[in-house]
Amino acid sequence: MKPNNGRGAGFNPPNRFERLHVEPLDEVEPGAHPPTEFFIDSSKSILAKNDSPDVPFTYSINPYRGCEHGCIYCYARAGHEYLGFSAGIDFESKIVVKRDAAELLHKEFLKKSWEPQVVALSGATDPYQPGERRLELTRKCLEVFLKFRNPVSIITKSHLITRDLDLLTALSARNLVEVVLSITTLDTGLAGILEPRASTPARRLEAVKVLSGAGIPTGVNVAPLIPGLTDEELPAILREAAACGAESACYILVRLPFSVKDLFLDWLRRNLPERAPKIVGRLREVRAGELSASDFVTRKQGQGKMAETIHNMFDVFCRRYGLSRSARTLSTAHFTRDFRQLRMF
Repeated sequence: MKPNNGRGAGFNPPNRFERLHVEPLDEVEPGAHPPTEFFIDSSKSILAKNDSPDVPFTYSINPYRGCEHGCIYCYARAGHEYLGFSAGIDFESKIVVKRDAAELLHKEFLKKSWEPQVVALSGATDPYQPGERRLELTRKCLEVFLKFRNPVSIITKSHLITRDLDLLTALSARNLVEVVLSITTLDTGLAGILEPRASTPARRLEAVKVLSGAGIPTGVNVAPLIPGLTDEELPAILREAAACGAESACYILVRLPFSVKDLFLDWLRRNLPERAPKIVGRLREVRAGELSASDFVTRKQGQGKMAETIHNMFDVFCRRYGLSRSARTLSTAHFTRDFRQLRMF
């Protein structure tokens, strides 16, 4: 099992919104790495509003559109098509950057209409993907959260989050932050092809240990859980996360909307051809014969006996390792716009 040119996707499927699709005349040379390109997003607003009943936040921020981590299963791939790109290699190599994210967030919090509440960072693509090391858009947003004392919930697959320990510690001192590390597998080899440019599982667990050791509320999200491939690792992931200091856990079954389905099936064929029939069969088993689900009731945890078995197993091992299923309630009591009276940490 080897990463495909450092990317998760093996091709660029047609954009479902475009009438034309361009195919390259020349094949990419073996071992070549499609370069990452960055594009400027000139959006005039930064907070995305969510009204899905199974999503535990109303507003989210995504400083980046597209994600260089290249996770083959990522449902956010489908959103890249709204930008005129493909959900395939384009998603992980053409990154749209909201360089004014912090300034736009500052303006939102200044509005009298803003009611302090938890904002998710981020709701789709990873806020700590590789480009963040240089661009620091997420760090600048955290500075705004701290300045206004507005709570923030962060989910990432990257050890890079430990870079911002100073800001996270300051936020945590007023119960303004929680962090969730997404851990799909403990198998380094599998992670290398499943999530080619994300931090290794060991580095993510190390991040859990560093953050929790600093007193920052930290949990794990076993997501996505892929029946027939990673479901058997669920107990071990919860055990290791608890040993590193995680205080909470959750899981989400993989879902493969639109062309993400074709990308994932191609990935299986290239990397796990012998196991592919079993994995596809298990996916259909928890999705009523389909490979994805969009309804709010079952899209996160599936349906049927296998889905119920996974759910029960998760409950058993959460209790065994002392992991809560409930997210921490963050404070909105400290929100302020009166910076003259505000002491920065």
